[in-house]
Amino acid sequence: MLRYLTAGESHGKAVTAVIEGLPANLEIEPEDINRELARRQGGYGRGGRMELENDTVDILSGIRANQTLGSPVTFQIKNKDWINWQEIMSPAGDGGYEKEKVVIEKDEKVKEVTPKVTKPRPGHADLAGSLKYDQGDIRNILERASARETAARVAVGAVAKKLLKEFGIKVISHVVQLGPIEAEKQGLSFLEIENQVDNSPVRTLDEQAEEEMIEEIKQAKKAGDSLGGVFEVVTTPLPVGLGSHVQWDRKLDGRLAQALMSIQAIKGVEVGLGFAAADKPGSKVHDEIYYQDGRFQHQSNNAGGIEGGMTNGESLRLKAAMKPIPTLYKPLESVDLETKEEFKASVERSDVTAVPAAGVVGEAVVAIELAKAWLEKFGGDSMAEIKRNYKNYIHSLKER
Repeated sequence: MLRYLTAGESHGKAVTAVIEGLPANLEIEPEDINRELARRQGGYGRGGRMELENDTVDILSGIRANQTLGSPVTFQIKNKDWINWQEIMSPAGDGGYEKEKVVIEKDEKVKEVTPKVTKPRPGHADLAGSLKYDQGDIRNILERASARETAARVAVGAVAKKLLKEFGIKVISHVVQLGPIEAEKQGLSFLEIENQVDNSPVRTLDEQAEEEMIEEIKQAKKAGDSLGGVFEVVTTPLPVGLGSHVQWDRKLDGRLAQALMSIQAIKGVEVGLGFAAADKPGSKVHDEIYYQDGRFQHQSNNAGGIEGGMTNGESLRLKAAMKPIPTLYKPLESVDLETKEEFKASVERSDVTAVPAAGVVGEAVVAIELAKAWLEKFGGDSMAEIKRNYKNYIHSLKER
């Protein structure tokens, strides 16, 4: 079974991922991962952190001579901002709360105090996490709740993409809405998206919408506000039968929805038509079936490539809605955890919007879930064994 864990804080030494269950002899080069990390850091509307960090992966275990060994793979992505946070984020010491310095004018030692973060931001994990884990300093929550963690998931997703690519399967995303601006160009083919999307600063294929989105971001930044949006994840056609109908936790659409919802700030997921299917009659929703070129196919793809919790032979199409980032440079009202007094919420360095980057994270988590389902269906201890199993299954489908 393919599984992974991530660890690390936003301003700690590094973020780390450990992957278990990869087959042996999958070719992985650092650039395969670094390329995806660079895509995550792009997008108009990002904040100063992206200018500081230049994420690259350090492979610590499980790969030799660019080949997986079948043992756990460990990645580490160093936080370059750690140099400015060593005293505050050190595992030892006093958390930077009391740092001695010499005041030259008086020639005496005094205490310089680093204040705790006690003003929770509306819409963030600050309040619930501090109460749940009995923390007096919100930094103990916000550091791990930060979307910095997604760098580790993008690294894992890069490996999942490499595995899927061995079988001709690719995953891509594009922004279909940013703030109130919707892209008119939707329902595009995989190739159209793949060939053009990374050339857009907001990762959309609608040139007019791109200009309007950029202007909307500028206005939000000027107002000290933030913006959310919607991205779509699309794959090339998948073989029939990934996932299962027999138990709730094996349904692939449920697993994909959970993976997308686990991305920071994601508040809604659609498969295929999604909510738009609710106000249409069945005759306008369900995809008619025909047989051509030796396989069963569908006249349309309103189901988004999944029926009954299983892939149906079509391309996967998923949408995820991202709320505006909770950190505002014009902060909302909040209450101090210690004094209970009303204050403006605390401000951490942040983006105006991260929807384009969230799409890249969405690609990663979708690729991970597909790789899991792939290994469940065609699993083996080496790439050669998995390819034999896959070839036999595809041959059996053609015999139907």
